[in-house]
Amino acid sequence: QLQLVESGGGLVQPGGSLRLSCSASGFALDDYAIGWFRQAPGKEREGVSCITRNGDTNYDLSVKARFTISRDNAKKTVHLQMNSLKPEDTGVYFCAADANGHRCGILSHRWYDTWGQGTQVTVSS
Repeated sequence: QLQLVESGGGLVQPGGSLRLSCSASGFALDDYAIGWFRQAPGKEREGVSCITRNGDTNYDLSVKARFTISRDNAKKTVHLQMNSLKPEDTGVYFCAADANGHRCGILSHRWYDTWGQGTQVTVSS
């Protein structure tokens, strides 16, 4: 059974950092593209970042230069390093897997077949 589990969320002050992890089980992460999405209360889910099987990355403009996505296929894990966090970064963060590992999209969640349960990130003073 394909499964993704997110971890690393929490409460942080503005300007702080968090490192989210997305761990895979039941499949070889190497072949998949992984995306990170977030959903704030009362808002639609939006794409944050993604990484292809070859390591090509994409970022939403709102997080570019602050967030960094990386993957460790040996550990079946994808990380999202989030720096200079802002209150508007608050939300539930989900990772998702796209079986077409050569593409990397954050504009539509429909490409993604498998989703994690999410981890809460709250940026507040």
